[in-house]
Amino acid sequence: MSNIPETGRTSRVQIRLVVIQILVFSLLLTLGGRLWYLQIRNGDEYTAEAKNNHVQQVVQPAVRGSILDARGVPLADNETRLVVSANRTKLLKMADDGKAVLTRLAGVLSMKPADVIAKVRLCDAKTPKPCWNGSPYQPIPVTEDATTQQALQIRERSEDFPGITAEPTAVRSYPGPGGVNAAQVLGYLGPVTDNEVAKSEKTDNPLLRSDQVGRAGLESTYDQQLRGKSGVTRYEVDNLGRVIGKAGDTPAKPGSSLVTSIDSRIQAITEKELVTAMKNLRKTYDSVTHSNYKADSGAAVVMDVHTGRIIAMASAPTYDPNVWSGGISAKDYAKLTKTSSNYPLLNRAIQGQSAPGSTFKVISTSAAVNAGYAPDGGYPCTSSMSIGNRVFKNFEGESFGDISLGKALEVSCDTVFYYLAYDQWKKDGGNHPKHPKDWFFRTAHQFGLGKKTGIDLPDEVSGRVPDRAWKQAYWEANKDLWCKQGKKNGNYVEQIEYENCTDGNQVRAGDSVNYAIGQGDTLLTPIQEAVMYSAIANGGTMYQPSVGKAIISADGKTVQPIKPTVAGKLPDTKKTVSYIDKALEGVVTSGTAAWQFGGWPQDKIALHAKTGTAEVAGKQTTSWLSTYTKDYAIVMTISQGGTGSGGSGPAVRKIYQAMYGLDGKGKQDLKKALLPKPQTALPKISKDGTIDAPTVTANKPDSKPTPPANGSEPLAATTGRRD
Repeated sequence: MSNIPETGRTSRVQIRLVVIQILVFSLLLTLGGRLWYLQIRNGDEYTAEAKNNHVQQVVQPAVRGSILDARGVPLADNETRLVVSANRTKLLKMADDGKAVLTRLAGVLSMKPADVIAKVRLCDAKTPKPCWNGSPYQPIPVTEDATTQQALQIRERSEDFPGITAEPTAVRSYPGPGGVNAAQVLGYLGPVTDNEVAKSEKTDNPLLRSDQVGRAGLESTYDQQLRGKSGVTRYEVDNLGRVIGKAGDTPAKPGSSLVTSIDSRIQAITEKELVTAMKNLRKTYDSVTHSNYKADSGAAVVMDVHTGRIIAMASAPTYDPNVWSGGISAKDYAKLTKTSSNYPLLNRAIQGQSAPGSTFKVISTSAAVNAGYAPDGGYPCTSSMSIGNRVFKNFEGESFGDISLGKALEVSCDTVFYYLAYDQWKKDGGNHPKHPKDWFFRTAHQFGLGKKTGIDLPDEVSGRVPDRAWKQAYWEANKDLWCKQGKKNGNYVEQIEYENCTDGNQVRAGDSVNYAIGQGDTLLTPIQEAVMYSAIANGGTMYQPSVGKAIISADGKTVQPIKPTVAGKLPDTKKTVSYIDKALEGVVTSGTAAWQFGGWPQDKIALHAKTGTAEVAGKQTTSWLSTYTKDYAIVMTISQGGTGSGGSGPAVRKIYQAMYGLDGKGKQDLKKALLPKPQTALPKISKDGTIDAPTVTANKPDSKPTPPANGSEPLAATTGRRD
């Protein structure tokens, strides 16, 4: 007989049934536990979230704070415009989704119905612009340029325009007081990105897709303070998105105002004189290229030498910052970014970098003294100097005999600095250095070069010190191409590439002597020059430059000063700084800048300067002029603008004359002086939080350069000692 039980189940089948029963019980237990967790343990939390799904937010943008000059004059403000908006929620309640209303609105606004309808549709991956990328419950702007007559038509015939509003709204504007442009300093606003919205969600002031934020300049740096905090109105909606009630209201908090150290009067004059100098240069003959100077771009900085605060900053070419208000058109954006525009969006005061020419010699002087060379030693200023098979010439072939370092600065003798750099290069081991001191490279870094100054403006560049580390990195990045194209017995370019292939990572003798006079691979920005010349002026302290001076809340009750920050000290003793300072005064009284500053009241307002004429391959020379008094440093540079004194001298003189109230003969009238001393106090704040500001009238400085008292020609010419 068989051992199979009457039920027909074997032991194996019974085991399987037990396993299945255990699995089913486990699943039921897990499901029960999950239901307990969702409905009992976290039930209140999910109930609250479910309720929130029926609450939608409408945001009222905060009024953006103003950007003011040092006297309280608005540089960036809010302009009231008539904005026509459509309430999409109300339109969708209509049988035709509001198309008839929008068509009538288009007729009033002289717009195409299709364009108006497109503006109120929601953006998604398949919808082309124009479209609305904000909340669907937010009033959607149709136009920001409605006329008073159009607004009255809409409001008087409200029954024909349900869901349409026409109200005054604040729109960003740049009033340009007294002719001020300052486009690159102020910046502009632009729409937010999805990434910015996501990043801001966990902050106390989240962004919405309809928001505008600072995209450049001060608008970007101080965006958080200027933007304020948007107001939020919460509405209860049903599952179809229809509003059924109001759930709460948080009022908007206006943004704070930013007081800057910019003086709008000096800013206007600096901009005007830079542009005037460039225009005059384009009419001036260049005997080297046998054509007029191109003067295609330039920059100028006016700085308080005791704080690092920026009094004026100009960059050319420039543009009208109001082009961004209400959103820039594709046509205008193309104009600003195409090659033929020469990129006016660039702030060349902090982003324009070029070889500094002879203005770099203050660093070479400091390096030589610290390396042990006697300041008053007799150094041969010959017309040229031969190193290997190459001849290095002095500017215009001049020769002054044996002179001191101070005199070499004054007359800008290249061959003295060639000698110093070459001698130190040999002491460091020449082409086979073991433990080089690198005084010239080290001193440049100690003067703050090769890194950003830290100015409170975005996208500053660092310039370049072509030291041994840079040479090695540059060689490694390019050696394969050099070795492929270089030929020992090829043409000139091929021979250079061959030399770079074999020893392009070495600091060669030619590199050292060119570096000592601000040529070669060295790059500086105008703001870096302003910092280092300000440090010489004040005795050796380098300040981090700044434009922001204070942040003042909308009600005027909270004032946050932005204090000057010390960035470092010059690597020189007081004696050395004083020595360089005296030499730079000689540049004005009897040196390379004297022909432009004849009649200057040196006994009352001691002026110091260093001229620079930087050579650029394939282009005309770059004009550099770095100057300072006991109060201010002014640096100007003009690309393809000729010599330092000839290209920039007249403009720099005119700026100083306006600040100190001087006429062309050096006579001072303090009543006409715009800023004889740096302004330290903040503008007066009224009890209601408004900031008092003087009335501004158009400031039109004389565009004709005032001839120096000695009768020298104030524009770039082909005669006279220049550098």
